[in-house]
Amino acid sequence: MTADLADAPPPSRLRRAAATAWRQLPFFAWLIALWMLLWGQFTWLAFLTGLVAALIVTRIFRLPPVELSGRLNLWWGLVFVLQFLAAVLHGSLVVAWQVLDLRRQPGAAIIAVQLRTDDDLIMTHTGVTASLIPGSLIVEADRDRRILYLHVIGVADADAVEKQRASVLRWEARIVRAVGSRAQLRAVRQALGSHTKVAGTGSHAEGGPG
Repeated sequence: MTADLADAPPPSRLRRAAATAWRQLPFFAWLIALWMLLWGQFTWLAFLTGLVAALIVTRIFRLPPVELSGRLNLWWGLVFVLQFLAAVLHGSLVVAWQVLDLRRQPGAAIIAVQLRTDDDLIMTHTGVTASLIPGSLIVEADRDRRILYLHVIGVADADAVEKQRASVLRWEARIVRAVGSRAQLRAVRQALGSHTKVAGTGSHAEGGPG
């Protein structure tokens, strides 16, 4: 009994291990979700194989430590998942219609999206999300300037390009609400507030005399 107590890790080590596991939980869950999305299966078998793959990636092929925010909002995480599934379904239908509509060719463009947050994981999550939605694909990421370059189809004019760019920024905001730090959340809220004020001012100016 004495030997067992001596070999037991001190409480501080247990607390550090628990804190590390909690910080890594969003990344671990994202690996499992990404595995299931790549296989296109939401079954217990896909979940279990994704769990094994996540364990192998995080334990055997160890990467340099990544500092996570330590914040996880389950409500916004659920909102993100539901909106993502709806976007995948909608994107699939739109792309299928573009392929079947022989009267016109869908336009294509390479667009640059300037992200609001300076964080590797948020940038990666945003890029992966945009790539998994049919109709868009990440072709390059400029880490230093926080710019994602996407190849998108179904764009015919500048308004469609801006709509696609705004869509990517909305995905970034949703990810920040779910797993971003409080500082990142404040930055996104300030950016959204500034955008709303600018849009409101523009609408007021357009509706004025002359």
